Amino acid sequence: MAIIGEIVKAAVHLADKLISPPDAREAQIKVLRELMLKARDTDFGKKYGFEGLLRYADPRDAFAEAVPYHDYEQLREAWWQRVIDGEENVSWPGRISYFAVSSGTTSSRKRIPVSDEMLQSIRAAGMQQIKGIADYDLPASFFEKEILLFGSSTQLKEVDGRLEGEISGISASQIPFWFEGIYRPGKEIASIDNWDERVEALAEEATNWDIGAISGIPSWIELMLKKVIESHSAESILDIWPNLQVFTSGGVAFAPYANSFRKLCGENLIVIDTYLASEGYLASQLRKDSEGMTLLSNNGIYFEFVPFEPEHMAPDGSIALGAPYLKIEEVEQGVDYVVVISTVAGAWRYMIGDTIRFTDAGRAEIQITGRTKHFLNVVGSHLNVMQMDKAMAKLEEVFGCDIKEYTVAALERDGEYLHSWTIGLSEMKEIDTADFAERLDQILSASNKNYKVARSKALKKIEVKIIPASLFTDYTERTKQKGGQVKVARVMEADAYEQWLSFVEEALKKELD
Repeated sequence: MAIIGEIVKAAVHLADKLISPPDAREAQIKVLRELMLKARDTDFGKKYGFEGLLRYADPRDAFAEAVPYHDYEQLREAWWQRVIDGEENVSWPGRISYFAVSSGTTSSRKRIPVSDEMLQSIRAAGMQQIKGIADYDLPASFFEKEILLFGSSTQLKEVDGRLEGEISGISASQIPFWFEGIYRPGKEIASIDNWDERVEALAEEATNWDIGAISGIPSWIELMLKKVIESHSAESILDIWPNLQVFTSGGVAFAPYANSFRKLCGENLIVIDTYLASEGYLASQLRKDSEGMTLLSNNGIYFEFVPFEPEHMAPDGSIALGAPYLKIEEVEQGVDYVVVISTVAGAWRYMIGDTIRFTDAGRAEIQITGRTKHFLNVVGSHLNVMQMDKAMAKLEEVFGCDIKEYTVAALERDGEYLHSWTIGLSEMKEIDTADFAERLDQILSASNKNYKVARSKALKKIEVKIIPASLFTDYTERTKQKGGQVKVARVMEADAYEQWLSFVEEALKKELD
């Protein structure tokens, strides 16, 4: 009998009953007041009059009127470069020691301040997953198993007195002592900088562990699982970790990886979605019967939502001056919003670049629909990543294939626009690309009226290139981003896409040679 597991399970279910969901409106007012109270004596707080804003019982409208929207470059140029250079009390009290280095899905590297309070917020968000775990009523034995957290290296780089790394690596480097007994792969392996070497070391130790849950980005976790299986000549990961029951997913939409995970981990794998960005832990799936993640409204992040409409966006992709915002109790279901956050790390009215849609506005449950720069809208098609993902799923059914990755760009050739798609299959098979392109066109036309109109006007052609999905991974290795939180963009600018196509042609030519 799993005595310890029974005790832990009982504690989890008790916590689930005692921790009731907060009133999102009241929680958000409290969070904003706490943020401004903490930062009122910083340079940022003084410039924007936080002391005066705190006189309001509900300061949200006054805060929005006083503080402008910011994207990364705007915050960096005005404030964060001073933080990076080591200044104190700039946009958050004290000196920031950690910076989450992220290139997102662009080529420019970003350095996002990570305060001690943000690390506490991330840990607290992990604890809130208790509600999600409790909802599945897992057996007591599950709570005696080990947990594999496999993200970026915990070997942080020291640069001019600051420590830099990806947010998953920073978080894992700060795990509490009481968690070390069940944490895998352990500090030594987790600190290996090279991803392939880290996976190799993990695979060697894999049979010594009894893993019950895994957390990480699906694309890299999949590659890691395949390496472990291959290293031990196993049929599935359950031959090595028979008690694996839960995968906590984050970083990208899980749907494109669902089929391959079922093959690797079995049909009964429980998948729990999370929303951890370099700027903070924003949401987690707390109900098994929900397709959405609950925004963590009481955890050091204040949310605002800007309707994602062309008139609300500036030409450079930032939010236009004067664009309207909605509070958490004002949002509607089925509408795409740009997420704007203010955080315990000194981000203020900050556009993180993601768009979301509420699946249950009353419960503040969301799905990520894409990136502000990943909407394909050059000729008015207004396609979002969620629509593209659903199209890929339908194409998998029609052509009996497993689409692991894809990217698309709007290109201009001879004065006419076309959508050029590159589709990555986990296993190559003979597919008529013309038929594939026609079916894709039909699916998108049926699901998106803007796309259908664009196809009758400026969007003259659809072209498709089908390649091995491994080339997407190879490209991240070429750009020195393998194994991190960075992924090949679903939507590329024309110049970046041409570079991508050159890489693909070069790689395919080498295979033929």
